[in-house]
Parts: sequence; C-alpha cells; structure tokens
Amino acid sequence: MTSSLWGVWGDVTNHLLRMALAFLFTLPIAWNREHGSDSAGLRTFPIVAMASCGFVLLAIEILGERSVGQARILEGVITGIGFVGGGAILKAGSTAYGTATAASILNTGVAGAAVGFGYYDIGFVLALANFLVLFALGKLKPNKKKNAEDAGL
Repeated sequence: MTSSLWGVWGDVTNHLLRMALAFLFTLPIAWNREHGSDSAGLRTFPIVAMASCGFVLLAIEILGERSVGQARILEGVITGIGFVGGGAILKAGSTAYGTATAASILNTGVAGAAVGFGYYDIGFVLALANFLVLFALGKLKPNKKKNAEDAGL
C-alpha cells in the first residue's frame, strides 16, 4: 500500500519478523558481552543486527530482490559496522582489549544482514557460533585485564 500521507507499507509482517529474528539471534551474544566486557553489550549487539537487517530490507524494497546495487548497500553496512567495532577496541600499553567484542559486532551485523536477505539459517549459525566461541572458549582464555589490574598496571 502506497500513499503520500502514509508512505510505503510493504510486507510489514515479513519485515517485522526478520528484524525480530535478527534481534533474537544476537541477544545471547549481547548477554555474553554484557557480562564479560566493558565496552558493548545488551544494547549494542541487537541494534547492530537490526540495523543491518533494516538496511538490507530497504535495499530489497528499493532496488529489487536480486539487484546488483545491493552490493553498495552491503559496503556501507560493513563500513559502519567496522566503525562501531573499532570503537570497542581499547588499548592499554602494549595490550589491546575488546577485539572479541569488535569481531562479534561485525558478526552480528553479518547475521542481521543474512536474516534481512531471508537466509535465516546463516544468521542463526553465525549467531550461535559466535555465542559458543565467546562462552566456551572464553573460559579457556586467561583474563589479561584482571591480571593487569592485579599487578597494578
């Protein structure tokens, strides 16, 4: 439905479902980062995923489902996610912190874009793998930040 007053109302149910899935898929990652990092968490990750999904949905609606122009939209999404992820990296002396958070921000953006394109399996697997790596492998990694604080650095 299109009107000059109300704008374009495409497939509202489909769009809302995809954005909700992008949100839900990345919520466990957000929870993990909220409890394991100081830089990004419960608000950042779902917003990145939903924004990426939203950009893709707009590209599909405006440019068409199989348009080559969607590559430019993805370029912009990747650049924006890189900017947000770069802000999550902190440097203290010769050590950098937040690289897992930055990589997770990139991954949630890709998961959101995948869901936006309708590739729910890819979005789900990316989000699940990200969460499992952070949760399971995070337990194996020594906490350098805590060790630095204990040493008085």
